[in-house]
Amino acid sequence: MSDTQNPHPKIVTAAILVIGDEILSGRTQDKNMAHLAERLTEIGVQLREARIIPDIEAEIVAAVNQLRSKFDYVFTTGGIGPTHDDITADSIAAAFGVHIDYHPEAMKLLTRHYQTSGIEFNTARKRMARIPDGASLINNPVSKAPGFQIENVFVMAGVPVIMQAMFEEIIPRLIGGAKMLSRTIGAGLPEGRVAEKLGILQKIYPTVAMGSYPYFRQGEVGTNLVLRSVEADQLNAAFDHLMTELTKMGASAVETS
Repeated sequence: MSDTQNPHPKIVTAAILVIGDEILSGRTQDKNMAHLAERLTEIGVQLREARIIPDIEAEIVAAVNQLRSKFDYVFTTGGIGPTHDDITADSIAAAFGVHIDYHPEAMKLLTRHYQTSGIEFNTARKRMARIPDGASLINNPVSKAPGFQIENVFVMAGVPVIMQAMFEEIIPRLIGGAKMLSRTIGAGLPEGRVAEKLGILQKIYPTVAMGSYPYFRQGEVGTNLVLRSVEADQLNAAFDHLMTELTKMGASAVETS
């Protein structure tokens, strides 16, 4: 049965936990959240929450435990490198109440990588092979140091190119649900003119999320009206209804991509 026929389409949810003092200080700009949100949407996983927290074990433990009990999937980025402040792996082990130690497969991967590279595999670098008990590795095709999955929590690097490569590796493990569909209307009216009508339509179509986003370009004031739903029939009905109302208001309204 397709999602358009199923009155109760399966909803799969996720949260993203960005870990790192460097993000909160502004020294580094997070580029992972937008990428993950887009890719998750494509595979039928709805991002419902995103948090940025510091490199503090108690805060990581609390956030992971709260999010993993609330959502189907949790994705963390950052804090699995070789330095003293890379405490994500230890914090995840603490959150699950399990031991952490050098993972045999991770040690082999990194030993081979550093031997081939002619770089010393020192104590600091060996920290990247410490994996919580019961976790499975996430392949890292870029720099070899693996991430890991424990239950519904996926732990990945913070460097965007590495995180993106890791995420592609775990996609086969993810089971998506109904995909979020979206349609957008560009209306040549200020947001204040359409707000009341949009509020009325939201009550008529409760399964369709409706958002308004004003724009100003070349002296023109207008509003992009974005409708989103996992139910195609409701989305299309709401779209047609809104277009009719905008036409009645004398607005120039067109569907945009």
